Amino acid sequence: MLLDIKKNIDVYVFDFDGTLVNSMPYYSQVMIDVIEEYTKDYPKNVLDIIVPLGYAGTIDYFRKVLKINESEEVLIKKLKDGLYKKYSEDITLKQGVFNALKYLKEKGKKLYVLTASPHLVLDVCLKRNGVYDTFDGVYSCDDFNTTKSDVNIYYMLADKIGVKNSEIAFFDDNINSVMTAKKAGLYTVGVYDDAGVSFKEQLEKTANAYIMTFEEIK
Repeated sequence: MLLDIKKNIDVYVFDFDGTLVNSMPYYSQVMIDVIEEYTKDYPKNVLDIIVPLGYAGTIDYFRKVLKINESEEVLIKKLKDGLYKKYSEDITLKQGVFNALKYLKEKGKKLYVLTASPHLVLDVCLKRNGVYDTFDGVYSCDDFNTTKSDVNIYYMLADKIGVKNSEIAFFDDNINSVMTAKKAGLYTVGVYDDAGVSFKEQLEKTANAYIMTFEEIK
């Protein structure tokens, strides 16, 4: 295992959507459906912008940037109602994830999740896929009251775990999150996802390491 040997890292933190699970097509469609209920005027890369933000940050973006004139409560309910069924019934782990997590756990590594998704969909999906108990901690951006685009979240995470930033390997498919985590001093690992193919090359160049699938962790 390259990261074990090269970096001697014992703490592994994983993004959720697009990294551990095949959720981005579902997530993306729900987000676009909600946006287009109110406006057709939005950036082509809107998903790249909102994915790291979490629900609160996404709603804030909808209202302040896209000028969607709707209450926070209504928008949050639309997102949650649209996504919960998919996460609780349909979304599965990505190729090689189950065995990779089992391998790392057997090696005595500490495993964590840090995601923009709320516990409402995060926990039920991990439990249904049989990996929730594999993690030493499962965190949503909501637990830190900020987003993965904020460098401070990685300092808060390291403090909560009880390690230095440099002692964490952070896996994510989103270029913005990887850039921010790297700025915070984490060892970053880019993860390929079909939804992020447009910035695959940039992610490969930015991250300290890059994997196409979790089958490379063995």
